[in-house]
Amino acid sequence: MVHCSRSWGYGRQVIWNNLKVMSKCILIVVDSLGVGEAPDAEKYGDIGSNTFGNVSKANGELNLPTFEKLGFGAITNINGLKDEVSCSIVGKLAESSKGNDSTTGHWEIGGLITEKDFSVFPEGFPSELIDKISSESGYEFIGNYHASGTEIINELGDEHLSSGRLILYTSGDSVFQIAAHEDILSVNDLYKICKISRKYCNEYNIGRVIARPFIGDKGNFHRTYDRKDFGITPPGETILSQLFKSGKNSLGIGKISDLFGEEYLSNSIHTEGDKNGLEILISEYEANHYDFYFINLVDLDMLYGHREDPAGYYEGLKIIDDGLEKLISVLNDEDIIIITGDHGTDPTDGKTDHSREYVPFVIYKKNLKPKSIGEGDTFSDIAATISDIYEIENIFPGKSSANHLT
Repeated sequence: MVHCSRSWGYGRQVIWNNLKVMSKCILIVVDSLGVGEAPDAEKYGDIGSNTFGNVSKANGELNLPTFEKLGFGAITNINGLKDEVSCSIVGKLAESSKGNDSTTGHWEIGGLITEKDFSVFPEGFPSELIDKISSESGYEFIGNYHASGTEIINELGDEHLSSGRLILYTSGDSVFQIAAHEDILSVNDLYKICKISRKYCNEYNIGRVIARPFIGDKGNFHRTYDRKDFGITPPGETILSQLFKSGKNSLGIGKISDLFGEEYLSNSIHTEGDKNGLEILISEYEANHYDFYFINLVDLDMLYGHREDPAGYYEGLKIIDDGLEKLISVLNDEDIIIITGDHGTDPTDGKTDHSREYVPFVIYKKNLKPKSIGEGDTFSDIAATISDIYEIENIFPGKSSANHLT
């Protein structure tokens, strides 16, 4: 059960404007966990989107005791979760950046607002780009159209196995995705081709190149957890660069290094699913080697949101709910958890792409006075808050919520 005691602990602390500043901060991005249509949802064709709320409508009352204790039911209407704030600070944030994908979402969480849309190619990528990559890599491609990853692997997997040509596809996001069966191309060789592709995709302002290895036989292909994103380098300062410059040690778990690079991370760890990611987070937190922990939990987006599977999405939420309970049970009194999302991927909206939604902004600390702080107009409120928590220069455009931690 989530601990809601009001007694103060005696952990390592410093004082900032009468605020007992946490010696550690854990930032959890639950990939795709939207909580209602954003103010500009109409522009993106996402009126009515509400990933968390609509998952609850599709499944009936949800049994998520940790999410409930953390106040998610007070952010949006979720069947089965009480509309109460008992242990946390809760709000929701709209995105200011152009675009609607993981890169822009994470960068804005990190304090960097994207002013220019990444390029998207709903009709496929230009032959000039593909020819350059084929010439350097020695591999040709099939596909090159907008598709769900699981669908295109099923459609083109046999041709891929017989021809040796790699499967290329995109989505509504700025992504250049290459799928290859491990019998045709090793994971490391697929990564090498993606690195080549990244170089040329920079010229076209494409946000991410994604390696999509898969295994299995005809009619039973499935993707592995060796997916890797090769993101475009952030063009400005983020919370990671600011923490690095102030001497803080940061750990990236999941695809954080794929989206931000590794320059400002002390270490990064690959994960194989959300359960594994949360286990790694708890283990690393208890080992006490880092000041800042930044994790992306990708399964809800990758396995269920894009596949229009609200039942699976609920099962994924249960895994996260359990992991959050375990994390909170080992949390030191002076430390803080921030939980958010990077966009929505409503599995009930009839499309497989991301949805333009508010994301949750939930702050948990033992002994915290609960409060609802309403709506913010940029994800960078999170970077601003973390800056104040660590007493580093706040260079970000968002509004800090550190004053609510008194």
